[in-house]
Amino acid sequence: MSTPDKPEIAALQRRIVELEQQLLQSQKLATVGELASSMTHEFNNILTTIINYAKLGLRHKDHPTREKALDKILNAGLRAAKITTGALAFSRRGKADGQREVVDLVDLVQDVLVLVEKDLKVHRVRLQTQFDGHPTAAVNVGQLQQVLVNLIVNARQAMPSGGQLSVSVRPSADAGLAEIAIRDSGQGMAPEVLQRIFEPYFTTKTTDSQGQGGTGLGLSLARQVIESHQGRIRVDSAVGQGTTFTLKLPLAKLTIVQKAG
Repeated sequence: MSTPDKPEIAALQRRIVELEQQLLQSQKLATVGELASSMTHEFNNILTTIINYAKLGLRHKDHPTREKALDKILNAGLRAAKITTGALAFSRRGKADGQREVVDLVDLVQDVLVLVEKDLKVHRVRLQTQFDGHPTAAVNVGQLQQVLVNLIVNARQAMPSGGQLSVSVRPSADAGLAEIAIRDSGQGMAPEVLQRIFEPYFTTKTTDSQGQGGTGLGLSLARQVIESHQGRIRVDSAVGQGTTFTLKLPLAKLTIVQKAG
C-alpha cells in the first residue's frame, strides 16, 4: 500500500476541514429547530400584542390612549426584530470563513439569551445572569454562539420539571483569560457519564417519537471549537447537585476605531 504524498495529504486535510464546517453548520441548524417551537410561540404573543393595541388605538381617539397604543406596538415590533436578527445571525455567521473578531463577551452572551429566553420560560426555567466587567476575546462569533446555545439547551433539558439556570461572564482567576460559566440546578451526572461526555457520539439522550434526540456530537464539537480558540472547557457535576460548564478564553484588547472629523 503506497504512502500518500504531500499534495494528497493536503487535499485530505482540506476535506476534513470542510466536513467539520458542514458538521458544525448541521448542528447549528438542528439547534435552531430545537428552539423553533418556542420562537413561534413568542411571535404569536408579539402579534397578539400588536393587533390588540392597534384595535385600541382605532377605538379611542384621545391622544394619550393612541400614544400608549403606538408605544406598545413599537416595543413589540422592536422585540420581534431583535429575535429575528439574532436568529438569522446565529444561523448564518461563521459558516466556513473561520474569521475571528474581538468582541465584548457580555454582549455576545446577551445576544444568545435573546434566542433562548422564551424557550427557558416555556420550560419553567428561571434565568439568572451575573456579569463582572466586560471582558473581551478574539472569537469566531457564530461558533461561540453555537456552543453557548447548545450548552443552554442541554442545561434546560437536564431540568425537565423546571429549575434555575445561571449564566455568568467574568475575568478568570487564571491570568489572561475570560470565563463564561453556565450552571443548572438539574439532575447532575454520575462519574461514569461525566468522564465520557466529550467523546464523539456518546449520549444519554433517548430519541423521541419525532426522531429527535441526542447525536452525541454537541459537546465534542463544543470542546473542538473552544480548543481551536486556544481556550479550555471544564465541567463540574454531581448527581442531584446540577452541572456547571465553564469556558475559558484568552483575553484580547478591543480596538476602538475613531473617525476623523
